Amino acid sequence: MWVEDIEDIGIEYEQDGILVIKQEDKAVITRGTWATIAFLYREWDARANAYGPIKVTLRKFRKQRGTYRQESKFNLGSLEQAAAVAEVLARWAERGE
Repeated sequence: MWVEDIEDIGIEYEQDGILVIKQEDKAVITRGTWATIAFLYREWDARANAYGPIKVTLRKFRKQRGTYRQESKFNLGSLEQAAAVAEVLARWAERGE
């Protein structure tokens, strides 16, 4: 998917009339030629007929010829895992190196 405005980028995905990836929230971390966006999302669990727990994905987008295109992504399977990563990053950021 190619998007011109960073605010229009989302990760919701529908398949066969079912919203398989449901975006819960979004935070733009960096803007510019290389944009980074964090998303909270839930995946549809067909066996449970319900959405699963909240997960986190970090996505990197590159702007070329006026449009953004996803270049990479990193998924975290739970909020607990996201909190652990955030704790490590905060500790490293305190170093100020």
